[in-house]
Amino acid sequence: MSGRLKAAFLDFATVGPGVDTSALDGLVDVDYHEYSEDAQIAERLRDRDIAILNKAKLSGSVIAGAPRLKLIAVQATGTDNVDTATAKERGIAVTNIRDYCSTAVTQHVFALVLGLTQQIAGYDALVRSGAWQRSRTFALFDYPIRELAGRALGIVGYGTLGQAVGRLGECLGMRVLVSARPGTPEASTPEGRHAFERVLDEADVLSLHCPLTAATQHLIGAAELTRMKSDALLINTARGGLIDSAALVRALRDGEIGGAGIDVLPTEPPAADLPLLAPGIPNLIVTPHIAWAAMEARQRSMDQVTENIREFLRGGRLRRVV
Repeated sequence: MSGRLKAAFLDFATVGPGVDTSALDGLVDVDYHEYSEDAQIAERLRDRDIAILNKAKLSGSVIAGAPRLKLIAVQATGTDNVDTATAKERGIAVTNIRDYCSTAVTQHVFALVLGLTQQIAGYDALVRSGAWQRSRTFALFDYPIRELAGRALGIVGYGTLGQAVGRLGECLGMRVLVSARPGTPEASTPEGRHAFERVLDEADVLSLHCPLTAATQHLIGAAELTRMKSDALLINTARGGLIDSAALVRALRDGEIGGAGIDVLPTEPPAADLPLLAPGIPNLIVTPHIAWAAMEARQRSMDQVTENIREFLRGGRLRRVV
C-alpha cells in the first residue's frame, strides 16, 4: 500500500492521559479528537483512510459516507459500536484489540474483594472520626472481617479474564467454582464446570466475566440474589447490564447478600438517578469503569492498535474482525 494514509482518532480522551503515540504517528498522519459528537463524525472521516475509535459509534450511513475509508481500528475488544455488516459490504477492514488488560482487571477484582472483605473504607472512616483514638482497646472490631482462604470463588465467564481471576483466587487459597453456561443442567455440564445455580448457592465471592448478550441481560436479578449466601460478595467488572441494578440495591439494603463491588454500570457515564448511585447503600463499592485503566494496560491498548495498523499496511490480517 503506497503513500502515507490519513487517520482520525475520534475519541482519544477515552484512552486517558500519558499514552505514548509516537509509534502510531510514525506510521500514519493522525488527527486526534478528544471527543466526537455523532454529528461531527461523518465530517471528520470524510477524507480519512483510517478511523480509530474506542466508544464512538460508527453507523452504516457514516461508513457509507466516507469514500476513502479502508480500515476501522477499534481500541477495544467489543465492536458492537461499529456497523460491521456495512463495513464488510464496502470492503473496509475492522480490527480490535485483545487481552491487553487482563492483569489490570484481575488486580481490580481483588481490590474490590479485599476492600469489602477487610472493610477498608469503614475502618478508615472510624479512624478519621476519632473512634480509634477514643477506644480502650488497641484494635476496633466494628465490622466483621473474614479470611478468603478456604472460601469458594464462583466465576461466570471463563475466558482469559475469568481464568486469570481464578488463578489469583487459588493463590489466596480459595476454591474455584467455574460456572457452566446458565441454563445448562447439572448432568450436562462439561468437566470442570458446575451448574450456574450451584455456583450461585455455594459461592462466597461471585465474579462476573461474561459478555452482555440477550441471554445474559440481567443474568443476576432478584431470584439469583436470593439464592446467594447472605454474606456472599458480588463483583462485576464485565458489563453493567449483567445485573439488575434495582434488585441489587434491594438485596444490599435487605441484607440478602454481604456486599458488592461494581466497576461497570448499564449506562456510562451514568445518570445521577441510577439506583446504584443512591446514598446510603450498605457494603457497596462503585468505581468508574477503571478496572482496565492501569497505565501499562492503556499503553498496551495503544500499542496493539498501532500493530494492527502496521500489519494492515503490510497486507496482513492481525486481529481482524472483518
